[in-house]
Amino acid sequence: VDMGEQLLGRMPVVRNLYSALKQIFETVISQSNTSFREVGLIEYPRKGLYAIVFVSTDAKGEILHRLDEDDREEIISVFLPTTPNPTSGFLLFLPRKDMISLNMSVEEAAKLVISAGLVTPEFVNDSGTIKKAVRVDNPESP
Repeated sequence: VDMGEQLLGRMPVVRNLYSALKQIFETVISQSNTSFREVGLIEYPRKGLYAIVFVSTDAKGEILHRLDEDDREEIISVFLPTTPNPTSGFLLFLPRKDMISLNMSVEEAAKLVISAGLVTPEFVNDSGTIKKAVRVDNPESP
């Protein structure tokens, strides 16, 4: 993550945009009583394409009643940010089963969104192996 931020810091236009957006996201994230709880992926805007979302809360009130009249599903509200301006986005309500939960922190996901995918967090798989992000210049090479 630090290497990606250093790379962004060398790009004049991107550096200014990234630092401003990072500051906004850090402010939102630091407010613990109103912060996002979890990060996930949903299929959006169509099947086969995935978008990062931030879980806000469990749905309540009329929204929960209308979406889950049989009281069988957990309905959550998520925020789907736009890239590279994560201060705007979409508030969506969906069944929890329709979201793939991610282990990355909210801060790591925010960096990923703000950087338009250039800053990717490390991933530790179930066997404990650290997978670092690798830049692929030629997708056809092995």
